[in-house]
Amino acid sequence: MRSPAARWGVLAVLSLARTAIAFQFQSAGALAPDLVAGLRIDYAGIGTLIGLYMLPGIILAVPGGMLGQRFGDKRVVLYGLTAMVAGGALAASAGSFGTAVAGRLIGGAGGVLVNVLLTKMVTDWFAGREIATALGVFVTSWPLGMGLALVLEPWLAAAWSPAVALHATDAAAALVAALTAAVYRSPDGAVPAARSARPELSRRELGLITLAGMIWSLFNVGYNLLVSFAPAMLVAGGAAATAAGLATSLATWTTSATVLLGGVLTDRLRSATLLMAACFVLLAATMLLAPVAAPVTMIAVAGIVGGIPAGAIMALPAELLRPAGRGPGMGVFFTWYYVGMAALPPLAGAARDLTGLAGAPVLVGGAVEIGALAALVALRLVQARFAPRGAGRGLG
Repeated sequence: MRSPAARWGVLAVLSLARTAIAFQFQSAGALAPDLVAGLRIDYAGIGTLIGLYMLPGIILAVPGGMLGQRFGDKRVVLYGLTAMVAGGALAASAGSFGTAVAGRLIGGAGGVLVNVLLTKMVTDWFAGREIATALGVFVTSWPLGMGLALVLEPWLAAAWSPAVALHATDAAAALVAALTAAVYRSPDGAVPAARSARPELSRRELGLITLAGMIWSLFNVGYNLLVSFAPAMLVAGGAAATAAGLATSLATWTTSATVLLGGVLTDRLRSATLLMAACFVLLAATMLLAPVAAPVTMIAVAGIVGGIPAGAIMALPAELLRPAGRGPGMGVFFTWYYVGMAALPPLAGAARDLTGLAGAPVLVGGAVEIGALAALVALRLVQARFAPRGAGRGLG
């Protein structure tokens, strides 16, 4: 029997894998001015490169879990990390927009396979034992990776070249692949997925998890538009590229800490709906104000608020789904996440090109957070209208 301490080593490796995905995803936003000049594209093109990384998730989110079931979680994660290495290397060597697109799609496809399976692997190790703490640590890996990209990518581009900066993302994926291959093992007593009951979703569950997935998607899209386009907005206002990246990255470091704070608040206050709604309103307000008033301050406030609702949103599938429906339900949940992350960043980039306003994509992010609030209201109304007889209120 493996030592209980082994769980925390496994968690560290899986969290590093998710950090590597965020690091590669954020590279396009962190290097936006360099890519505009080097690839001779506009900011709609930058938005496209950001969104393309998530596009494969629309197709692969649901099948990703099935591939893990068929071939084993670890093997599929290693395949995904290998695709991230290949995609990152291709994007780094791109001399044209088309080649950069291909690199982002390949890397994104690998990132999808890894991301979908990581949560299951953490759950396998921590089910019934500090699961909330483990998932809290795990969720912080995403803003951590984004923060690293915002600091390291502009610095590497200035010190060497944008190509070197982009190659750092495939190097990170290769390192994590080696660690995963060496460290990860399935927990003792794990039941093979193929021997579990056949998953199923009721029509009610499908509707509810769709709304929950839209909340998670819109919340993340709004926040990612802020951190992806804020550096370019600050540069347009006269800041140096490295200083703009540092200022924005500080917000993501703060977000990493407030994810854990949000979990504690959710458990203590027992009013997750009110907490989520308040955060969506505050995020929308800071993003709508950032282009016109004290942008660094608004970005900092968004960093404080941005992590708080993450745990409450991630808890929605467990509240809304029966155990038999959690497998396909999580696939639906993440599919909506990838739809939003692929479709909306190009529109935000186009808003800058059409208006000529450097802060236009951030304004779009504020509108998207209002959309997350609307989806939350819709979820609770539908949940109350079609609640099974005798059902409780969940987290409220």
